[in-house]
Parts: sequence; C-alpha cells; structure tokens
Amino acid sequence: MNGWLEALASLQAAGRPAILVTVLRADGSTPREAGAKMVVGEDATYGSIGGGHLELEAIRVAREMVREGAQRPRTPVSRDFSLGPSLGQCCGGAVTLLFEAVLPARWRVSLFGAGHVGRALVKLLADLPCLVDWYDSREGEFPGGLASSVRPVVTDDPAGEVPDLPAGSDVVVMTHSHELDLAIVAAALRRRDLPFVGLIGSRTKRARFEARLSERGFGTEDLGRLVCPVGVPGAGGKLPAEIAISVAAQLLQRRGAPAQ
Repeated sequence: MNGWLEALASLQAAGRPAILVTVLRADGSTPREAGAKMVVGEDATYGSIGGGHLELEAIRVAREMVREGAQRPRTPVSRDFSLGPSLGQCCGGAVTLLFEAVLPARWRVSLFGAGHVGRALVKLLADLPCLVDWYDSREGEFPGGLASSVRPVVTDDPAGEVPDLPAGSDVVVMTHSHELDLAIVAAALRRRDLPFVGLIGSRTKRARFEARLSERGFGTEDLGRLVCPVGVPGAGGKLPAEIAISVAAQLLQRRGAPAQ
C-alpha cells in the first residue's frame, strides 16, 4: 500500500484531520510528476511532492486549511505555482496542486465487550462513518483484520477507561460480566458529556441495575439516561447479528435525531 494511504488511514483512526495534496498538472521541469501525493497532518507530513520551497509552501497552505476548516466540510482547492525566483526555485516549470481536506468522523462509539454480539456490532459499524474504540480485557477475543476505523483496546480495567473517553462518544456496554457492566455504566453516567449510554440486557437486568445504582447515589435523572435494553424496541431476535442490527439501528436513529 502507498505510504500516503496508510497515513490517511492512521490519521482517520486517530480522529485527526489531514490535507491530501496532489500534483494535478506538471508542465516543464518539475520536481515530481502529475499524480504525486503528500499528506499533511497537524504536526507531521507523509510522502512528498518534490521537496524544496514548493513543498514548504504546500505545507503552509495545507496547515492553514487544517486550522480554518478542521471542523467543517471543505471544498477541494487548486492552486497554480510557477517554479521560478518568486518561489525560490529554479526548475522553470509550473505545477497545479489540489488540496483536499480529509476530516475524521465526528461520530464515535465506545464499545465495551468483544463477545459474539460485540463482534457482530463492530462488523456493522465498520461500514458506517464512525470511529469505534473497542474495549475488552481478553486480548484473544478481538478478531484479526479489523477496519482502520476500529481501535481495539486491551485493558485490565475497562471501567477505568471511561473518564478518558472522547466527549460526545456513544457508549455501548455488553461485556461478559454483570459486575463489569455495572462498573462501566456507573462511570459513564457520571459524565454528562456522554450522550448515549446503552446496556445489553433484559428489563429485569435494568431493574436490578437501577436498584444498585440508586444505592450508589444516582438519581432519577441519571438513571433515565441509561438505555436498557439497548436496541430498537420491538425489533426482536436473539441471534448476535439480530441484536447487533437492532443496536446499530438505534445508534443511527439517535445520530439522525435533531439536537434537544
């Protein structure tokens, strides 16, 4: 795979914006041919369009685009450069560069649990415009060949990861342990900047969790934020794939709903 493709995938997985710079046209004597590419991140570059002052100017333009437009879509911009004294180069040719903003997905899902349902859910989320942080204490449960948008995290303390989750993340809890589920849910409900806290389970499980969370000082408003059973109500089905489809559909419904 080309280095610039790997760089874009890595930056996307890390949730960081980048600018893809492409040589659209190369006339006369130029450092690189049409089609050459370079990725410019916030603090690093990957690949090259030929070096020299042309590349330095391209990096300056790209970094300015990152600063100005990292949080909104940006129309690709093309610019012409003459490789003469005004640019501090003596090639004598001319190039046209295309600057394309590649922004990370703003939708993030923090998934706890790499069991059958978790693996089925990740397959669906991998095809959607979101970044998935996937937590489990069992390294062997994570399958190979994960999409670049999925970041597996092996941790002995999944609940201890919750305070560091990106603000705005949708949290889905489906671990192999009810006690662990409870600890993760409690940590998530303490944060007001996590808009969705979903828990796999039955209405009976929800009642038990509400009682135990109440003992820990959580009030009615806190408990009202807990979505359990998680998934589209009435979707039915007990197979991992059926549950995963129901959960993914609910996440999409919430994402598409107008802000309250």
